[in-house]
Amino acid sequence: MSTLHLNITLAFFISLTGLLLYRSHMMSSLLCLEGMMLSLFILATTLSLNMNFALLTILPIILLVFAACEAAIGLSLLVMVSNTYGMDYVHNLNLLQC
Repeated sequence: MSTLHLNITLAFFISLTGLLLYRSHMMSSLLCLEGMMLSLFILATTLSLNMNFALLTILPIILLVFAACEAAIGLSLLVMVSNTYGMDYVHNLNLLQC
């Protein structure tokens, strides 16, 4: 395993640890998710360039589309929650209310 792959894997696990430890605010959770998606995108890109397999080149584009959709939905939920409740604390939200 090269140092590049090791660093990208380490960045993924640091973002995962941040998501597990600092999940009280919605904004910090979204930033950790974006870090995870960015490290997966870079890992998929380097993997597809090294493998020289034609069908594998679409994988980074699919990951980028999912990351953009996740960011758009997450930010819209953050705006809705902060306008409704006035804060972005995850533990104060009751998702069962209509």
